[in-house]
Amino acid sequence: MENKTITVFGGSGFVGRHLVKRLAERGNRIRVAVRDIEAAGFMKPAGDVGQIVPVAADIRDPSSVAAAMDGADGAVNLVGILYESRRRTFQSVHADGASNVARAAADAGLKRLVHMSAIGADPHSRAEYGRTKAAGEQAVLAAFPGAVILRPSVVFGPEDGLFNMFAGFTRFSAFLPVFGTSQPGGTRFQPVYVGDVAEAVIAGLSDSALDGRTFELGGPTVYSSREIMELILKETGRKRILFPVPLGLLSMKAFFLEMLPKPLLTRDQVRLLATDNVVSPGAKTLADLGIQPTAAEAILPTYLFRYRPGGRARTVR
Repeated sequence: MENKTITVFGGSGFVGRHLVKRLAERGNRIRVAVRDIEAAGFMKPAGDVGQIVPVAADIRDPSSVAAAMDGADGAVNLVGILYESRRRTFQSVHADGASNVARAAADAGLKRLVHMSAIGADPHSRAEYGRTKAAGEQAVLAAFPGAVILRPSVVFGPEDGLFNMFAGFTRFSAFLPVFGTSQPGGTRFQPVYVGDVAEAVIAGLSDSALDGRTFELGGPTVYSSREIMELILKETGRKRILFPVPLGLLSMKAFFLEMLPKPLLTRDQVRLLATDNVVSPGAKTLADLGIQPTAAEAILPTYLFRYRPGGRARTVR
């Protein structure tokens, strides 16, 4: 994918930052479609003058979505939320918003569309997050049958919300939680590197042979909740007590936490934790996109060192 105009909805977010930079390096022109263009201004230096342009768009507003894609060659929808607010609900963002993007892409005659979903997208999920992610996939393929669907597990990288959050906890807490299912070690995850996710998006934009296919993106290793906490302690050079937190107790805590403007945890997220977040058997994966998944152990030392006592980097051999 080179010398094309690509509209990236949610392009100033975690995955978007890495994707936009890579698209720019390949000579593309990128429209970073976001609700607040002023807040996305920091993206411009990732490319040449005029190569990266923030544009105002809200995927809940079909007219702004259509305007952001006018004259583009391809589009990417990275927009998603982890919790609901009064105006931004799972239905309005994951399902209706995804539908708006796909229908506008089809109406504009775009050649390529990549839609970011998530492992856990399931019409029968106990969590509203998972159900609306599944509804979004269905709406996208109904409007734009050639869309490429990507379902990542938890994404890690310098700005991630998982490893950074719990590494931060080690600075002031003597405990780290082991949460999730009743199996030994708790819920299992398959963390995938943000750079690999960005390359998967670019593959979806570039190869018409991938039209209409769904890929589940996971790293090379499956970790239990306990193993993730142990990995964080290793990289931060700290010793903390790991204690299991049953989902019932976690749900009780989430009841109060979700009242905060930006909750650390919600009951819907707890319901997601009842199911392992790993690539399904038989699913198409990064390997089918020609991408070798990057190990967490190779990347975590490059940014978790700041949580070590004194902020000293650990030598990686």
